[in-house]
Amino acid sequence: MAPQRRALPRGPESAGWGGIRMAPGPGAGGELRAGSRKGRLQQDPRGTWLKAAILLLLAAAAGGGLVVWSGLRGQDGIPEGGISTDEIPEGGIPAEEVPEVLARRGDTLQGRFMEVPCSEDYGSQRRFAGCTPRKCGRGVTDAVITREEAERIRRIAERGLSLGGSDGGASILDLHSGALSLGKHFVNLYRYFGDKIQDIFTEEDFALYRDVRQRIQQRIAQVFGISSSALYLTKPTFFSRMNSTAAKTTHDEYWHPHVDKVTYGSFDYTSLLYLSDYSKDFGGGRFVFMDADSNRTVEPRAGRVSFFTSGSENLHRVERVRWGTRFAVTISFSCDPQHGIADPLLP
Repeated sequence: MAPQRRALPRGPESAGWGGIRMAPGPGAGGELRAGSRKGRLQQDPRGTWLKAAILLLLAAAAGGGLVVWSGLRGQDGIPEGGISTDEIPEGGIPAEEVPEVLARRGDTLQGRFMEVPCSEDYGSQRRFAGCTPRKCGRGVTDAVITREEAERIRRIAERGLSLGGSDGGASILDLHSGALSLGKHFVNLYRYFGDKIQDIFTEEDFALYRDVRQRIQQRIAQVFGISSSALYLTKPTFFSRMNSTAAKTTHDEYWHPHVDKVTYGSFDYTSLLYLSDYSKDFGGGRFVFMDADSNRTVEPRAGRVSFFTSGSENLHRVERVRWGTRFAVTISFSCDPQHGIADPLLP
């Protein structure tokens, strides 16, 4: 199938967690930036409940071309428990917002994959044989990281973010660069807290982080038919904590639609490891792939890994968190060794 390039909405520049554009963190001599609020996707206010109900039924029947590797297959269509009333805009649900569920929280998936045509984004850079995407799509698995491991990883995030945190609804912790949200700004936690860091993290924490990263890398390589050794961890790779606190700066606006590779040319494959459960630990906060024919959602659950090629074929956003707290870690990979970064080490 010939490569295709989808037209992107005119909107904010953004990156791995919606709306936030992250240059190298303070530890790398850079800064964190947020995209503007201009040109957000327009919603059609003329939708009605009847139209929404019909569209939901059509979405459930469509199937979406999913190919199941193995494991339990959930029914695609209406989200578990229906659609929360706090996520329904006035006037009904626009057609482009009617979701088709790629992975429900209640599913236990050995692996699920949806292939989509590659965009032209990869043609504007040097190609790396055996790595640069020729097969594009998005996958979800619950069989790489256990729930117990996810809980341990979450405790790492909680301890690190307890040192700071944004005044708004979105905070990050980057163990590689040291970037940590603090109020309306960012600090380098290794410089700011010095030797106290060893009272917060242990060598076992960092060893688990590296092991989890390696297993995710291996699964991405397996599914996309490339060599794991051809992938290089790249920046930004970070923990995120999101809640319903109102945004205080544009750094807190994580919900903007975006394409990872548009902002970071080094990105070829993106992954997210979820550390908390949708509808149990938080409401809203689902991950949404924004396709031309339908939005497709991933409902987070602790230990679930969602991964995808980073080009325009995977335009996406995160819903606003309505209640509770959503934890995840974004881990990104490049085919270009010049963009590679090392695993973090405890100072």
